[in-house]
Amino acid sequence: MIATLAGLLADKDTESPAIGAPGRPWLTYGGLRSLSLVLCRQLRRLGIGAQDRVAIVLPNGPEMAAAFIAIAQNATTAPLNPAYRQEEFAFYLEDLRAKALVVAASIESPAIAAAEALGIAVLRLESQADGPAGLFTLSGPDACGTTDRAEPGAGSTALILHTSGTTSRPKIVPLLQSNIVASARHIAETLALTPADRCLNVMPLFHIHGLIAAVSASLSAGASIWCAQGFDALKFFGWMKEAQPSWYTAVPTMHQAILSRAARNQDVIDAVPLRFLRSSSASLPAQVMLSLAETFKAPVIEAYGMTEAAHQMTSNPLPPRTQKPGSVGVAAGPLVRIAHEVENRLIDGTGEVVISGANVTPGYEGNPDANAKSFFEAEGHRWFRTGDQGALDGDGYLHLTGRLKEIINRGGEKISPLEVDGVLMDHPAIAQVVAFAVPHPKLGEEVAAAVVLRDGHSATAREIRDFAAGRMADFKVPRHVVILAEIPKGATGKLQRIGLAEKLGLGARDEPEVLQQSNADRGSP
Repeated sequence: MIATLAGLLADKDTESPAIGAPGRPWLTYGGLRSLSLVLCRQLRRLGIGAQDRVAIVLPNGPEMAAAFIAIAQNATTAPLNPAYRQEEFAFYLEDLRAKALVVAASIESPAIAAAEALGIAVLRLESQADGPAGLFTLSGPDACGTTDRAEPGAGSTALILHTSGTTSRPKIVPLLQSNIVASARHIAETLALTPADRCLNVMPLFHIHGLIAAVSASLSAGASIWCAQGFDALKFFGWMKEAQPSWYTAVPTMHQAILSRAARNQDVIDAVPLRFLRSSSASLPAQVMLSLAETFKAPVIEAYGMTEAAHQMTSNPLPPRTQKPGSVGVAAGPLVRIAHEVENRLIDGTGEVVISGANVTPGYEGNPDANAKSFFEAEGHRWFRTGDQGALDGDGYLHLTGRLKEIINRGGEKISPLEVDGVLMDHPAIAQVVAFAVPHPKLGEEVAAAVVLRDGHSATAREIRDFAAGRMADFKVPRHVVILAEIPKGATGKLQRIGLAEKLGLGARDEPEVLQQSNADRGSP
């Protein structure tokens, strides 16, 4: 098999549906291949070669899915969040060394001014509202330069994304054609996808989860992908009725929003039985997994992925193999081991999760220091440090403790925020929770938790702390509980632990007063 996106699509049935959307005819595999060929000729005329970088700033939907797949067969893609401001676009476009920017002709994005200031060619994408979903044309300058006619090979970069950059400058992650193909095939195999399957995509398509798990994995199996305009819990079941999917993939906060509206949409759930549901990109509380499975009468497949792995690393398997709520499953593509958190060696027990395989990035671009810290050789393999802490059980299932940077260090006691989340999610009034570290002048860090209550339920901070105190050691109990209408989320819907204390105004200067009040509430000295 040829390890390129073009090779991945080459043998798919010409008339089979590939990309769909609300109220639109389907774009077939034949139409998608033709689009890629037309785009190749146009990009080459514009002076854009296989190694050149094309930034894509498009709304979620079928055009974004098709643009990624078509452009990535001919150049290097760099999808960017359409919600960025001009200054952010300027940073990323310059950092990427983009040669062209693709934007929707109907939208005046601030990315255009950023690109023009940098001398980057702007290509405008147009589509017909009544035409096949995802089909588009590009218009732009006469030429951006000269180029050869070489096509991307397995070792060519197909996709560039930045790390989130929560605590430092974002790192550039190049993913090769072979990385994407390997990951797409791993996911398709894990989920036993066939041409009969259809994915309802609600994930943003500037993020690795949607690009690979929803779009690329579906297309690798000859299946179809129905692209919503983004996530909207109020529209989800209407989309489900129209799309007739066999599965969908989402982050936990999306699943929880869907659950909140499931009871009033039982007719749709019954009429459109799902083969499975998939969750990734953040830890899925065991309680939510069980509720989803009961509501949809389908297995919930929790997977573990990250950008540097072209998404999937482990996954809970389909039945009849065991599902383990609270675990992110077994190795599902790359090799998965545990390493010492400081020394470059593999260990048994709890430590840093490391991976090695065909889907793993060759390394961060232009960042030798990060590569030296993130990669090491051991036992005949090149291992990538994920930054996550966890352990493998006797059956090979991976149980994550949390991000190493998110582990709470309370006076030398290490506390897993995921463990705190799991305990608090058992409280009958709590719908969502995220535990996080708050600075403390003597202990270094203290445990806090932000919670959202279920509709129609009430609970005080003291009641929530008392509930936790009866179920975990005292040093793990949150000293501060913040009850919110909504927990701040990142661009992809993930709950953000790092920086949450600052967002909520819980700084080190406030903490002694907060602790005194919290301890008084809990009746502790």
